[in-house]
Amino acid sequence: MNSNRTWYEKFRDAFRGVRSGMRGQSSFQVHIFMALAVIAAAAVLRVELWQWCVLLLCIAGVLTAEMINSALEHFAKVVDKDHNPQLGEALDTGSAAVLFASLGAAVVGVIIFASRLIELIAKLRAQ
Repeated sequence: MNSNRTWYEKFRDAFRGVRSGMRGQSSFQVHIFMALAVIAAAAVLRVELWQWCVLLLCIAGVLTAEMINSALEHFAKVVDKDHNPQLGEALDTGSAAVLFASLGAAVVGVIIFASRLIELIAKLRAQ
């Protein structure tokens, strides 16, 4: 590995990693769809700035966990092409990280969107 890479090369490699992490990963595509749905819902409900920040951090956390899990899967294929129980446990742990990030993000989304909906309904009733 060349430690004297330019910023252009570093970003090029990172975006190549995004493509590699997304390729053939149906779960990543689901996460992207859900991220877009959350962004649309946040825009429609006009959530506050701090809520936008929390939602975007949750999205970034889930996508990051998914990318790390994809990297583990690619690495495991190089290390051992046969069934290896230890690699299987590592891959399961990576999947669990994605699960925890996704569940945490879902709970945060429900809290933010439910509180915003309650606020909007209260305003409509007050009119």
